[in-house]
This record gives sequence, C-alpha cells and structure tokens, in this order.
Amino acid sequence: MKKSTDSFFMFFMCFMLFMSVFWASHAQTQSTEAVLVRIETPLGNIDLTIDVKHAPVTAANFLKYVDAGLYNGGRFNRVTRPDNYTPAPPNRPMMELIQGGISPDRASDRFPAIPLERTSVTGLKHVVGTLSMARGGPDSATSEFFILLNDQPSLDFGGMRFDDGQGAAAFGKVVAGLDVVRTIQAQPVQSKDQNPQSLNPPVPIVKVYRLVK
Repeated sequence: MKKSTDSFFMFFMCFMLFMSVFWASHAQTQSTEAVLVRIETPLGNIDLTIDVKHAPVTAANFLKYVDAGLYNGGRFNRVTRPDNYTPAPPNRPMMELIQGGISPDRASDRFPAIPLERTSVTGLKHVVGTLSMARGGPDSATSEFFILLNDQPSLDFGGMRFDDGQGAAAFGKVVAGLDVVRTIQAQPVQSKDQNPQSLNPPVPIVKVYRLVK
C-alpha cells in the first residue's frame, strides 16, 4: 500500500512541475507576442494589442512612448470620412481613420524616428481596426499613429497611397472599443475653407497604459 501511495505522490509532483513549467512558458510566449494597451478618452476606452512579435521595432517604439507617459494629455486631431476626404482611385481610394499622438506642447520630447517595418516583412495587413504609424518619408515615424475604419491595402507594401510604394507600419489592432473609434471619427471638424480633416476641438487622450492580464 505504501508503494502505491509513493507512486501516486511522485506522479502528482511530476504533474505539478510540468504544469508550472507549461504556464510559465505560456505566459512568456504571451508577453513576447502581444501587449495589451488601453487608451482612455472622454468618449470611452480603446483597447489595443501591440504585436511585439511581428513588428518588434514599431511596437517597442510605441510602448516606449506609453511607458514614458508621453501620450497622456495627447489628442486625436485628425479624422477622414466620406464628407471630408476626396478619393483618388486607384492609388488613393476612400480612407476612413482617426489619427492621434502626443500633445504638440511635448513635441520636443519625441524620441528619434524609427526605421519603417514594411508589411512585406511583418506579414501584417491594414484592415479595419489596424493600428499603424503615421509617417512622411519611409523612416520618419515617431509618435503619431492612426486606427483604420476600413480595409486599406493601399497602405500595405506595394500599395501606392505613398508615392514610394513602401506602405505604412502596421503594429497592432483594436480588440475592444471600435465603437469609440467610430464615435471619435464622427466628431465635428473644421470648415472646408480651413482644414476639414482636423477635429474641432481635438478629442483628448486622457491616459495610455499597459493592461496586465
């Protein structure tokens, strides 16, 4: 009887050791593949997954701004939608998005620009809910980002929304709060003789921080 009890005890201990190693490995894998981030606004929260596995450079840059608190007090300042955007197909079809970033008062706190992580390398696509970096030239992205509200292959590598054909750097997606993104998109903008894509007033970004599961 004692031998049977000892065998069961050894089996139980081995099982518990296996499970602890499994869950530790699972947690490590989760942390190296995606990070959850929340954007708080007066109109509601937007929860994002940041894809650190497939877009490590862009994800690390965004998280550096998050961890430094530089997005706190920022704003969503630009939206595109049918009443303020004129499509120019085939290269520039209708585009719906919201764009935001740090407060202009903190522009001097921006980190250096990062290399463009092309979607041909990351394998990510610009579809509804995609989080991506705003840019001018190919390696010019710093703090400004946008969230898409329609599929936009013109922003993938080879698409010609940018004349250079390099696309934008997708690095995450909305997992909750897409309705909040749409609400922000629908806010008042400046008149057509000013800048009709500029929100008037901008929607404040109250706080941006990591969510720990």
